[in-house]
Amino acid sequence: MSGYSKEQLLARLQELNINFASYDHPAVLTVEAQAKYVGHLGGALSKNLFLKDKKHRFYVISALSGTNVDLKVLSQRLGLGKGGLRMAPEEALQEILQVSLGCVTPFALINESARSVSLLLDQGFKAHESCFFHPLSNEMTISVNTRDLDKFLISIGRNPAYVDLEATPLVGKDQPPDLASLVPSETPSLVGAPEKVVQNQAPDGNHAPAEKKGINKSKAAAKEKTTGSAKKFVAATDVGKLIDEIINKTCASVLIEVNKDSEDQSKVSLGHLLEKVSQKIGPDLESIAMSFKNAAYIEGFHAGLHSVIDRGIQGLSSPR
Repeated sequence: MSGYSKEQLLARLQELNINFASYDHPAVLTVEAQAKYVGHLGGALSKNLFLKDKKHRFYVISALSGTNVDLKVLSQRLGLGKGGLRMAPEEALQEILQVSLGCVTPFALINESARSVSLLLDQGFKAHESCFFHPLSNEMTISVNTRDLDKFLISIGRNPAYVDLEATPLVGKDQPPDLASLVPSETPSLVGAPEKVVQNQAPDGNHAPAEKKGINKSKAAAKEKTTGSAKKFVAATDVGKLIDEIINKTCASVLIEVNKDSEDQSKVSLGHLLEKVSQKIGPDLESIAMSFKNAAYIEGFHAGLHSVIDRGIQGLSSPR
């Protein structure tokens, strides 16, 4: 299953009679870098975040580059609690939106794999005649107005939802979350399906005595069960995978903070930036480390259980 390409998307926009201007440039990862190539053209630059909640539902937040998006406030407005939203992992970005890091865009919702992703658009876009977005590739920027963006979204079955992303309404017993209706009703199916495990079978010509054959079958079944469980936890405790997750989350958080402050970068010291990044990724890294620790503990438990079963079965099969 492959997602739409840049060329296919642009062809779709032309089919819909949507007017757009396109600008090629080197690959960019931040709004600030993008501004060097298109900032002088008068359109509104956008920053686009791919987020997930604790129930593995996903969201694309598309906002003006200068809009302050407070994830804690937005989480409460969606009814997810203070820490309900966080950056989605890069593998989810590639499997659900089917774009690379730095290419998040409302246009990615054209992919069938993103059908259950919720889209929140900054109402500030409506004040601009044209807005800049990447067309599934960060080596190009296209300029469209919100009327044509709405036309595209409606063509793929989306009802455009424009939100004041800087609002801070009270949420409580008498003030229900104002954005709760924008929470996805389902979780997306990942592109990659788990592989089937094929269990080895004993040769047909096994002439062991009946009693011993039964013991061997029990021993093989026990081995397969414990070995299968152990293999799952070996994957969970892969140090390389753990480091990759930490790096991906760190890079994504740095990009968010750089994007937030791109309009006044001179006022942001490196120390201040790193402090904000640390505050953002701290809970995520703690959760990853705890999962790693628990998985390692369980792996050790299963290895020990496997050894005890082996010794017990050997005792049953030895002559008395």
